[in-house]
Amino acid sequence: MRECISVHISQAGIQPDGQMPSDKTIGGGDDAFNTFFSETGSGKHVPCTVFVDLEPTFIDEVRTGTYRQLFHPEQLISGKPEQLISGKEDAANNFARGHYTIGKEIFDLCLDRIRKLADNCTGLQGFLAFNAIGGGTGSGLGSLLLERLSVDYGKKSKLGFTVYPSPQVSTSVVEPYNSVLSTHSFLEHTDVAVLLDNEAIYDICRRSLDIGRPTYTNLNQLVYLVISSLTASLRVDGALNVDVTEFQTNLVPYLRIHFMRCAPVISAEKAYHKQLSVAEITNTAFEPSYMMAKCDPRHSKYMACCLVYCGDVVPKDVSAACGINYQPPTVVPGGDLAMVQRAVCMISNSTSVAEVFSRIDHKFNLMYAKRAFVHWYVGEGMEEGEFSEAREDLAALEKDYEEVGAELAGGEDGDEGDEY
Repeated sequence: MRECISVHISQAGIQPDGQMPSDKTIGGGDDAFNTFFSETGSGKHVPCTVFVDLEPTFIDEVRTGTYRQLFHPEQLISGKPEQLISGKEDAANNFARGHYTIGKEIFDLCLDRIRKLADNCTGLQGFLAFNAIGGGTGSGLGSLLLERLSVDYGKKSKLGFTVYPSPQVSTSVVEPYNSVLSTHSFLEHTDVAVLLDNEAIYDICRRSLDIGRPTYTNLNQLVYLVISSLTASLRVDGALNVDVTEFQTNLVPYLRIHFMRCAPVISAEKAYHKQLSVAEITNTAFEPSYMMAKCDPRHSKYMACCLVYCGDVVPKDVSAACGINYQPPTVVPGGDLAMVQRAVCMISNSTSVAEVFSRIDHKFNLMYAKRAFVHWYVGEGMEEGEFSEAREDLAALEKDYEEVGAELAGGEDGDEGDEY
């Protein structure tokens, strides 16, 4: 077995108590299934995952919720309830609090739990990290953990699924600071990073899934679908055996150019009025309205593209595609997505993601020119010079994408990317 350790994972095919369904139609006897689960002596399956949050409320929902018996209690890490009284409960949307002060209090505990999971693996492939970088915990503590994982497990692949700030919707005025500071760290300490943003996912729910007023539950189900599709080759019997290192090998031409976009999906209502041929779902995956990060691929160049097909798909229909998995795609019970016989999920490396960084950098510049809110960060032990260093690094990243786009534009027509 070749395991992956995650900080977030879905419960596909497992009952709330961690036991396999009696018919074992999903995962039964399949070594690939154990990529994300470890089986105990009693036959219970425990996810190879660690949940971390400086504020205890959301972790407590897992501890007391439907799946409370599924997760190992030691792998649910959060701040203590008594910290709510002292005002130290979380990172307060401050990268420096998550990275230098409050986050440091549970940092060693997180590393210890991850080390125990890694020691129990027979052949660790790498790590999947899930975080949002607009706030203080996901950006500050997230980058701190990735820095240490890069040191302790340098040869293991690290894939990130990262929620970036939305163009028009904001939950915190300092999101640009947190995003620039954390991306500066992710540039060096992640191998592949998939960009998501709530506004793009919200638009997909409204326009493509016909959900009038999407909630976070609707948004999360869509993210689950994408993650499930992209990791199908790692955990499902019948899928082409692709490990996490191949995402980096096939999609990343240069070390710094490793930020990806992805695209799903079709609504349950529309599914019954469409043919959903291989050609149709493939064309849909490239439509801008289905991209899960706000950037337009029509004004950019593709460097690489991976199309992961599930269900009733045969090689003659997709002559240059890999990742075909004969099992039909699954959906969240009672969710918004269609139960179809075939589906595709695309993850691509395109110069259009530079638009995401350009928007954030512009907002960063507007605030930092007046040194707005900088004292919040300096007061937590962070040096002001880190702002300039991180901003210069992202400016260099924008330049990298610009140069790659110019190089591709000067190449032969029709040779702008590859499909794997």
